[in-house]
Amino acid sequence: MRRLKVAGATLNQIAMDWSGNKRRIGLAIARARKDSVQVLCLPELCITGYGCEDAFFNPHVQDSALEMLEALLPETAGMFVSFGLPIRHKGVLFNGTAVAVDGKLVGFVPKKALAGDGVHYEPRWFKAWKTDAVSDIEIGGRHCPFGDIHFDVGGIKIGFEICEEAWVANRPGAGLARRAVDLILNPSASHFAFGKFTTRKQFVCEGSRAFNVGYVYSNLVGNESGRIVFDGGILIADDGRLVNTGSRFSYQEFQVTSAVIDLDRNRVNRERLASYQPDLSEPGPTKVSVDFKLAMTGEDTVMDAPSSWETSPQLKEEEFSRAVSLGLFDFLRKSHQSGFVISLSGGTDSAAVTLLCRLALEFANQDIGFDELKKRLHANKALSSARSLDDVARETIFCAYQATENSSVATANAAHQIALDAAATFVSWNVDAILKSYQDIVSKAMKLELTWKAHDIALQNIQARVRGPSVWMIANLRNALLLSTSNRSEAAVGYATMDGDTCGGLSPIAGIDKNFLKVWAHWMNEVGPAGVRSFKSLESVFAKAPTAELRPQDQNQTDEDDLMPYDVLDQIERLAIRDKKSPLDVFRFLQHKASYPAPKLQQWTIKFFRLWCRSQWKRERYAPAFHLDDESLDPKTWCRFPILSSGFEEELELLAKVQI
Repeated sequence: MRRLKVAGATLNQIAMDWSGNKRRIGLAIARARKDSVQVLCLPELCITGYGCEDAFFNPHVQDSALEMLEALLPETAGMFVSFGLPIRHKGVLFNGTAVAVDGKLVGFVPKKALAGDGVHYEPRWFKAWKTDAVSDIEIGGRHCPFGDIHFDVGGIKIGFEICEEAWVANRPGAGLARRAVDLILNPSASHFAFGKFTTRKQFVCEGSRAFNVGYVYSNLVGNESGRIVFDGGILIADDGRLVNTGSRFSYQEFQVTSAVIDLDRNRVNRERLASYQPDLSEPGPTKVSVDFKLAMTGEDTVMDAPSSWETSPQLKEEEFSRAVSLGLFDFLRKSHQSGFVISLSGGTDSAAVTLLCRLALEFANQDIGFDELKKRLHANKALSSARSLDDVARETIFCAYQATENSSVATANAAHQIALDAAATFVSWNVDAILKSYQDIVSKAMKLELTWKAHDIALQNIQARVRGPSVWMIANLRNALLLSTSNRSEAAVGYATMDGDTCGGLSPIAGIDKNFLKVWAHWMNEVGPAGVRSFKSLESVFAKAPTAELRPQDQNQTDEDDLMPYDVLDQIERLAIRDKKSPLDVFRFLQHKASYPAPKLQQWTIKFFRLWCRSQWKRERYAPAFHLDDESLDPKTWCRFPILSSGFEEELELLAKVQI
């Protein structure tokens, strides 16, 4: 009976953190050895980090990656281990997987299907390898096979599908199956997106079933380099079913998840499958034979206990909470900042950002413990004396409410209640004196009497802007990260004041729409994430309709009056931006789906397109945001649009003439 213990590892790496990345890889290998694992799959580009961007072209980065690989080889004694790294060959760069067996480098498998859409830009840095092409590379004075190869290790055949290769129609696994491989390893750097984990499980199980193999999928975890959050989630399948899964959104530096693969059962299944057609040609250069015997095991798989939240009926709310919180935690510690600063308005957006900061501490405390939590937040020396999570929150989350004469008692109270619930440090002050000084200076210089009737936008925007310098100053004084609180719906139509509410080094909720934020806030108020608690302070936020509070109170300003209902705005955004429909097509769709009068839908559609086109320059200047789904508006990674354009002028004229 041939049964093999295999494992995948998640790693929380940092781009070009040579000593840190090496240490975490070494710890993962050591843990796998302790667990009697024989085959270990590490994530894609784990040596350098996936997010090196154009630094991949730096010869020092390439050379350092090889030096680190050489240094790690002795730690693979008695095992088969795969490492991800950039590798220069034939004058170009490849996204490669290096294979070490029993302390020796035995070959490189370069990626054939590069991820080049959305947040991924691999074709900018790497070349795609050709199917069935095999070459030879000299590393450290010795020659290694390089190319579309698989490995025969003492009679056990192992091949690779690297991340994107499992997502394409022509999966390399089909060719590996014809070569009768026993095990497919998938080293990945797969970013989080809502619902994506289900797709991963499907291709892992289907790969195992269709190719009659054991299948190991590994992934990075955490916020490695800024915008992307990796959710981890090791997957191991055998006989077409999952036999073990690793946790997601872990705060651990690494995790190893193992399972036992029944090699004989997979071989028998393949033999009796009438449709299976093996490759009858000689193996030739595509097979690399390694003179080493992998030890078989008599163990059974001990399944890791699944996280309770994974089966929650509010899975999207749970995923959002955990993805953004992990992103915030890693961004904070990896940028060497001491904490967060938030300009708290008393509205849903700033409340959400504040509570997500608190959740980051809650989840970290649950996962790695209080002492390790304080150790990770090494830039904040004051945490050494913290005795509770509330103590940590007071030192790391700083909220400021800045009132004007247009601010209400309701929003001031809501801001205070949110800060109390998060145990954040809270201060408030009035900026009317600063505001009046700006208005007086400009009024005198322009010889102009400022009135709300004639100068509405200017008078609104200056209120938002006078709040910026104070919170920036606090962030500087505290060596802290100022968080912007704008959401994606506002970004779509430019409903934000540049250098006002867009101030910040990170915009954590700019990747999510306002409608979902409202749903999430009610869920947080009533239920909250599994294992944490609800946050009843949000009831004070719900007491007032979303409003910028930039006009006088007697004007009863609300966001939806300024724009349109948020559910309509989000529908139009998806149709126009995600689905690329014309203004007329958007309107026709809304006529059949939306429960609003046709003249209003026509008016709102025209308004959206005009505001969208005028606001691209704003989106170009937004602070980095976390990627959460395929509706991102981030112009640097997902949604590119010209800063200058016709603004759909002819299309909107056509829509305006439609008889209703």
